Amino acid sequence: QVQLAESGGGLVQAGGSLRLSCAASGRSISLYGMGWFRQAPGKEREFVTAIEWNNENTYYADSVKGRFTISRDSAKNTVYLEMNSLKPEDTAVYYCAADKWGSGSSSLQAYDQWGQGTQVTVSS
Repeated sequence: QVQLAESGGGLVQAGGSLRLSCAASGRSISLYGMGWFRQAPGKEREFVTAIEWNNENTYYADSVKGRFTISRDSAKNTVYLEMNSLKPEDTAVYYCAADKWGSGSSSLQAYDQWGQGTQVTVSS
């Protein structure tokens, strides 16, 4: 079973950038599909981006396309979320998740391991 730990969240002004990290332990995530989701106060958890197990395809929510980039460093067993041109509406707790079937699904139900989340706050 893989354990996930997010880091890199914080407070940033609109237009700024942050890079989130998701460090995995327990086993290699090289065969896992990995995703990032977020949950704002009073809202449901929503899909942000995902990467397939072989890194061939990545998927993005329309709201972040062109601004966010997901990547994987298999040697470090870590997945990253680079966030640029941040907007106040990006404020949320960001969660990393692992899908043992390797897909880059946008569905929460596809993921069986989740991190504890990291807070991202974007001020206007």
